[in-house]
Amino acid sequence: MPVSAYPPRAAARPGPVRDRRRAGRRWQTVIVVVAFLLAAVIAIFATVQRPLTTAGMLADDEPAVQHPVPSSALPPSSASERPSASERPSPNATPSAPVLSLPGRVPAHGRGAFTYDERPGEVLGRAGVLRRFRVAVENGSGEDVDAFGDAVQRALAGPGSWVDSGQLRLQRVAPGDRYDFTIYLATRDTAGQLCLGGGVDIRIGGVPYTSCRVPGKVVVNLDRWRTSVPHLIAAKLPLDTYRLYVVNHEVGHQLGHGHERCPGAGKPAPVMQQQTLFLDGCRPNPWPYLNGRRYAGPPV
Repeated sequence: MPVSAYPPRAAARPGPVRDRRRAGRRWQTVIVVVAFLLAAVIAIFATVQRPLTTAGMLADDEPAVQHPVPSSALPPSSASERPSASERPSPNATPSAPVLSLPGRVPAHGRGAFTYDERPGEVLGRAGVLRRFRVAVENGSGEDVDAFGDAVQRALAGPGSWVDSGQLRLQRVAPGDRYDFTIYLATRDTAGQLCLGGGVDIRIGGVPYTSCRVPGKVVVNLDRWRTSVPHLIAAKLPLDTYRLYVVNHEVGHQLGHGHERCPGAGKPAPVMQQQTLFLDGCRPNPWPYLNGRRYAGPPV
């Protein structure tokens, strides 16, 4: 039969394998395009964010908390790291001055009765005879007995107090315990009565002015405890230092020490000098022992 007599052959159709190959090539193209676009987006985002990320980190890579700040508030050099005007210390700022005297009215008289510090204290001093004392504050004085007890404890503990002799120990005891003397903080009228009852007149110009010691009683005048005295205020002596002095001076009397004079102009005043009344050229000093040695002046 002639070749032309055969019926024409049907065109070959793609099989299943060939279809899968074509589909695979199309997905590869899509993946490449998507990956390129994603890489471009990441690169642009990193470029924009890099300065913010660097500025927003603290030491040790601790992230800083970012707060939106108007660009007009930021000067050319890192204004966000500079303190504001209210935070910067004033060039004229000076350290706070010590308290020389307390303001306010001081009660001239109280109720005549006393509240006692009920806390036993540690033994002060390393050796020697033990002297026990109580601490009391007059009711109506406006003073806290525990605060006064703490101040007395600081004064008698030193360093520089009477126990530095190595021959004396002191201890605060609670009410009801055996004691050798009592340290009172009293209004001026009550102080005047207590002192006069023991034969000591503390009045100046008719007003009870100084503190005193009478047998078994160390009496601290509330006026002096709160306001010091004019010449020591003029000398810029802190009130806390004056308080150390008045406790050690009056306890010194209780321990048998009499008044002493200034040993020379510019030298520290002996603690037994009447510094409440005068300095006589000496410098204020609250301690009976200086540099571990007893410091004294000529006896009065």
